Amino acid sequence: MSDSVGRFYWCIQHNRVETDANLCPAKHRIGPFASAEDASHALEKVQERNESWEAEDKRWTGER
Repeated sequence: MSDSVGRFYWCIQHNRVETDANLCPAKHRIGPFASAEDASHALEKVQERNESWEAEDKRWTGER
C-alpha cells in the first residue's frame, strides 16, 4: 500500500468509509485499509479480533 493511494478508513462517528480526501480526526477512524470494501467491514474485523483475544485471555488464565 503506498502512502497516497489506496487508503480507506472507517469513520466510527459517521458510520461511513472515508478517504484521504474526506477524513475525520484519527480518534474517529479505523484503518487504513487497502479497499473501500475492506474498510466497510472494519467493525466486523474488530469484533472478530476482540472475541479471539478474549478467548486467548481465558485460555491464558485457565478460565472456561
